Amino acid sequence: MRFLIAFVAGFLATLIFHQGAIALLHGAGVIPIAPYPLQPTWPFGVPQVVSLAFWGGVWGLVLWPVIRNARGLKYWGTCILVGAVGPTAVAMLVVFPLKGIPVDAVKIVGGLVLNGIWGFGTGLLILSYFVAKGWLRRPA
Repeated sequence: MRFLIAFVAGFLATLIFHQGAIALLHGAGVIPIAPYPLQPTWPFGVPQVVSLAFWGGVWGLVLWPVIRNARGLKYWGTCILVGAVGPTAVAMLVVFPLKGIPVDAVKIVGGLVLNGIWGFGTGLLILSYFVAKGWLRRPA
């Protein structure tokens, strides 16, 4: 059940935090990339934002075992660090080369920032759900 929650949290964090940050940066004229891209992806033709959210859910599954025993600042730092480094490294070292997309310092820094925001959001959604369900309680 907790892995399902981690997947859903990662999926939703992509739509809310990752794409939300892109929307804010795009609206401010900082980045040219528009949020919530709807172009179909290969091979299934699903909108790109749905594909991104799916992979955010998969990364939520990766994040959960790493953060499940962390508390306090360690929890938040791990969420941000794993969120920033893991997806960015895979994107820059695997996905971009396969798609013929050049990697540069701007993309690396942008990826680290946006994916760190995703990691924070995923951690927040997981923690919020657990607190709402009473699975986490403060010690007396």
